[in-house]
Amino acid sequence: MELRICEIYRSIQGETSRVGLPATLIRLAGCNLSCRWCDTPEAAGRAETLTVPEILRRAGELAGLTAASDGGHFLVTGGEPLLQPAVPELLGGLLATGREVLLETNGSLPIAGIDRRVVRILDLKAPGSGMVERIHWENLAELTPRDEVKLVLADRADYEWARRTLADHRLAERCLVLLSPAHGLLDPRELVAWTLADRLPVRVQLQLHKQIWGATSRGV
Repeated sequence: MELRICEIYRSIQGETSRVGLPATLIRLAGCNLSCRWCDTPEAAGRAETLTVPEILRRAGELAGLTAASDGGHFLVTGGEPLLQPAVPELLGGLLATGREVLLETNGSLPIAGIDRRVVRILDLKAPGSGMVERIHWENLAELTPRDEVKLVLADRADYEWARRTLADHRLAERCLVLLSPAHGLLDPRELVAWTLADRLPVRVQLQLHKQIWGATSRGV
């Protein structure tokens, strides 16, 4: 089977609980959402079509699968990876390497069919994104302790929505929850102050790659 690919590259993980760790990133093309603060608009356009074996070969070379040193984990991201039917085959091939495999999804499509050995990172869209009505809420029941939920917040209203969502769905009891300030829209110091005041059982995270390379850099 084939997949539409934006890029395959090696870097460090910019977000999630693996932030700062070496990773081989596979960015797939295409997205079904249009978030207010989208930072990967190129994923909706340019792409090359590759077979799953070719992607596995390229990603394996970058990860140094034949080397003795630690090549880190694989991250499949987008765009929205679950739009492409061949993604389960790709994830299976990556899992077969023995490396940890992460999948970032925007939360609008079902994750029930994804191998539970994959770390599924669910990006719940807050109201400020303009996409909150597209959340596939049934996904929350599928989460396991190895999965993660990310919420990017633009303002206090988004934070209050996130706080209610955490409580209503007992998210922190299901998996790690990460709160992120939307870059350039919410002061991280405010988000930290709110979470501390409310004693939320979450991790506040910044996008490390933007701190290192800037907000407009791609493929880093």
